[in-house]
Amino acid sequence: MADARTDRIGRVMGNEGRYVPLRPPQGGKEWDVPPEALREPTPEEALHAKVTVANGRWGR
Repeated sequence: MADARTDRIGRVMGNEGRYVPLRPPQGGKEWDVPPEALREPTPEEALHAKVTVANGRWGR
């Protein structure tokens, strides 16, 4: 999902109360997003996230 406030892409890590925690695709610190600020990533954003994860697996 994407945080419409910042355009950051993240994996949904569950649902805690009034917020949805997202974590960067390559790992890292989660941040909380109000449900109304979530949006689907664009195809370009989704591809970029997948490439970032793949590069991390290969040490690039």
